[in-house]
Amino acid sequence: MTKIKICGLKRPEDIWAVNEAKPDFAGFIIDFPRSHRSISPERAAELAAGLDPEIVPVGVFVDADPALPARLLNEGLIRVAQLHGHESEDYIRKLRGRTDGLLARAFVVHSAEDVRRAAESSADYILLDQGQGTGKTFDWSLVQEMERPFILAGGLGAENLAEAIRRLHPWAVDVSSGVETDRQKDPEKIRRAVKIVRELSATGKDMAD
Repeated sequence: MTKIKICGLKRPEDIWAVNEAKPDFAGFIIDFPRSHRSISPERAAELAAGLDPEIVPVGVFVDADPALPARLLNEGLIRVAQLHGHESEDYIRKLRGRTDGLLARAFVVHSAEDVRRAAESSADYILLDQGQGTGKTFDWSLVQEMERPFILAGGLGAENLAEAIRRLHPWAVDVSSGVETDRQKDPEKIRRAVKIVRELSATGKDMAD
């Protein structure tokens, strides 16, 4: 069954919304000022503490000092560290030297070579995206033959989640701007996105309503 992550949570209202909808993962963008969704590690820890225990908190980091994701993982404030910058295999090795926590590595996909690099990553999970929070999709045909399980991100929302799952069978989908209204998380859009993924995974049909 395809899993779903709602990313970019930053307000108590966002936590209430995901606790009601119950996605599999909830993402917090930590210390990345270029994103309007960025929050401090302390704020992320505070919000993550309010999550339903069945929802996995994910910290999203962009070229952070390895000490930061390692600390949050080791303290149990997050359960997955998603690396969304230019982190190399050497960076992952250094991070693994500091923590046994789960690591997800994001790859920007523009070519078949990008897909090959992602497939060879030593991270526990790989995420395929168009960029860093651009809200746009990439050329999905590049990953239709992907054998390694992956998280699909980039421009996903109620209008294309069903198509994405039918075509690509991702291990998980990652949704952020697609569940926002006026740059804020929209509880109804979150509910609808989770419902689409759950019903489509269960029945193999497009149950978007």
